[in-house]
Amino acid sequence: MKVTILLICSCLAWEGLGKPQFPDQEKDPLFWNTWAQSTLKNALTLQKLNQNTAKNLILFLGDGMGIPTVTAARILKGQLSRQSGEETQLEMDNFPFVALSKTYNTNAQVADSAGTATAFLCGVKANEGTVGVSAAAVRSQCNSTQGNEVTSILRWAKEAGKSVGIVTTTRVNHATPSAAYAHCVDRDWYSDGEMPAEAVQAGCKDIARQLFENIPNIDVIMGGGRKYMFPKNQSDVEYPGEMKHFGTRIDRRNLVEEWNNRMKNKNANYVWNKKELLSLNPNSVDYLLGLFEPGDLPYDLERNNETDPSLTEMVEVAIKILKKNPSGFYLLVEGGRIDHGHHDGKAKQALHEAVEMDRAIGHAGLMTSIYDTMTVVTADHSHMFNFGGYTPRGNTIFGLNSILSDVDQKPFTAILYGNGPGFKVVNGLRENISTLGYGENNYKAQSAVPLSMETHGGEDVAVFAKGPMAHLLHGVHEQNYIPHVMAYAACIGQNRDHCMSSSGASSLSAALPSLTALLTLIRLLC
Repeated sequence: MKVTILLICSCLAWEGLGKPQFPDQEKDPLFWNTWAQSTLKNALTLQKLNQNTAKNLILFLGDGMGIPTVTAARILKGQLSRQSGEETQLEMDNFPFVALSKTYNTNAQVADSAGTATAFLCGVKANEGTVGVSAAAVRSQCNSTQGNEVTSILRWAKEAGKSVGIVTTTRVNHATPSAAYAHCVDRDWYSDGEMPAEAVQAGCKDIARQLFENIPNIDVIMGGGRKYMFPKNQSDVEYPGEMKHFGTRIDRRNLVEEWNNRMKNKNANYVWNKKELLSLNPNSVDYLLGLFEPGDLPYDLERNNETDPSLTEMVEVAIKILKKNPSGFYLLVEGGRIDHGHHDGKAKQALHEAVEMDRAIGHAGLMTSIYDTMTVVTADHSHMFNFGGYTPRGNTIFGLNSILSDVDQKPFTAILYGNGPGFKVVNGLRENISTLGYGENNYKAQSAVPLSMETHGGEDVAVFAKGPMAHLLHGVHEQNYIPHVMAYAACIGQNRDHCMSSSGASSLSAALPSLTALLTLIRLLC
């Protein structure tokens, strides 16, 4: 009863503002009917499927970007442009094909980013915490690595003669990117400094080392993780006085120096800040290693625009370098800090990361063509993030609900977490957030269960696709299906029979006119 009264009061207050909460045109049925008919016409054009061979493949991975995050990011994107937000379209919203992906790991109902990365990059489901190995490998057991390695679509593309690249806002040896090149039973073995001594002695390699040794000459590598490439206690070029950023390698190897020496005659560049990156001429760069932070890159809201490149800027440089290859390219792009924002309960950081990734998706679309480039956007898993209540149209996504709780009579934000660090009790009661800065960048949204870090969610995630063979991503699929579709579209990897037959047929048809002319000439001469 109290809820009903509160709702009525809030509605009266809303109407009492004296101005509509939505555009006047939306009152006219013609507006909605016209929009729907236009959408229908566009949908009908999809009956003619794009069955071209994909020269280029791009996978955008929003780490932790569950469907509630996609919806909230859409609203935020609109509100950043002074719109109400709900009617806004993300770049990924315009992709013609959408599917759902089942994210569980072989040993986990709610997945982690390592096992899922192995699925959407290597094509097989795996155990949580492991990268580039099958489910026969056991986390942290070094001796279960050998014989259980699985290869990734990045390797398949490289072996097919394509250029390949990795761009991430996390460390380049973090869970998602590492599954593209590493075979490791523990995602946390960033360098040998994070490995147990017995694992090193048994011959297992750290992930940073595998980045440079497993797949020779990855064309573009950009992200963070600089400290894992340098000898232990070596000071960082950007933060020379901060010990937490010092090198971590016990083997004393300088992997960046080794890379520079190996690539010195190959038009290769190593950069560590935005100025160096943007000063490059991509036409004269064939190989690029960009390590912009000792650890992860800063959140986009906290990024130094002078020294730290945005995800969009990194993607632009990557595509300019990779697209020079006449055989095409494969590019993995990770918006990795969406996940970190959610784990910290900092929804504003997470959603701004998602909006920036969407900006990068749009920019990549301008630089490529749907006729020869397959682009897929998805997430590895979701989070215990949601937003709801009965907020009015245009309510700021980070704002309060329009009603009070009918139990403790206190306000609450639309955004809430099922668990996480935002749980707080004051004098035995839920904290009153009305006096807190709930719109601040690092505000931790309230959660139902107290945890030092918020957890992943277990529901399916969306898969958006456009370009050649994008229609094969439809319905509900296992997550490991994704690289199989992308490889099929590009005629790389294990399933290439359809490419050989179609190219053979096209070659034969192209040769028939010449053959006919030759036979005619022979008849005339005889």
